[in-house]
Amino acid sequence: MSAPDSTEALALALRRHAVRMCGRGGSSHVGSCLSIADIVATLYGEVLRVDPGDPGWPERDRFILSKGHAGACIYAALAERGFFPVDHLERHYRNGSNLSGHVSHKGVPGVEFSTGSLGHGLGVGAGMAMQLRRSGGDQRVFVLMSDGECDEGSNWEAILFAGHQRLANLCAIVDNNKLQSLGPVSETIALEPFANKWRMFGWAVHRIDGHDHGALRSAFVALSAERPTCIIADTVKGKGVSFMEDQVLWHYRSPQGEEFAAAMRELGVAAETVDA
Repeated sequence: MSAPDSTEALALALRRHAVRMCGRGGSSHVGSCLSIADIVATLYGEVLRVDPGDPGWPERDRFILSKGHAGACIYAALAERGFFPVDHLERHYRNGSNLSGHVSHKGVPGVEFSTGSLGHGLGVGAGMAMQLRRSGGDQRVFVLMSDGECDEGSNWEAILFAGHQRLANLCAIVDNNKLQSLGPVSETIALEPFANKWRMFGWAVHRIDGHDHGALRSAFVALSAERPTCIIADTVKGKGVSFMEDQVLWHYRSPQGEEFAAAMRELGVAAETVDA
């Protein structure tokens, strides 16, 4: 299998992998995987300085998926980049597999930090960024978060700390799909005015369409050299599969039967079933 030749093609590949992995393994969170596919494709396709042949390369950028429940998308990106064979994705969420439902670094080259419980990724990322700056390197730390995760007070402690320390090597990307586990974010704990809150904590902020690859590229090129950067990426949960889009049901539902086949057809793969 040849690697996709553009970030848009990579995003489509990630969506296909995510639906397969969640359907065949019986796991949930396919909607979350689909909402971040364009962000992840841009990061792994063009932005992150990483070496699949040397996952522990000291000069690498660090990436943390704080919304660890969308781990299938990250595993797919790592496989497509060559960190491990693509056919290993078939093990996802199976008994004894190293590709657990929530992203794990154990036995998975390219994963920096295991996540699952929300609210931890940004604090760890800020600590990494602080240490990398002290060591004199130019490595960057990218943390992909959920909007619902910003209900967690620990995140706001990390935002305050990073702003105070002016950690310019830290970038937080918020997957702002406006849905969390049981309902809209606005009805759980409203976040708006979201961008202004980050700015008041000392961050540079870009708010963009999280499915627009050009906008994503521009935002990653424009990272601040003086303070941490937050990219609020407005996205649609379930993006790419019409009946999953903006539906909270697909936070936990696993695509099976005709739903699986219909999702794959919408992603350009005909006549594929969940038990293929």
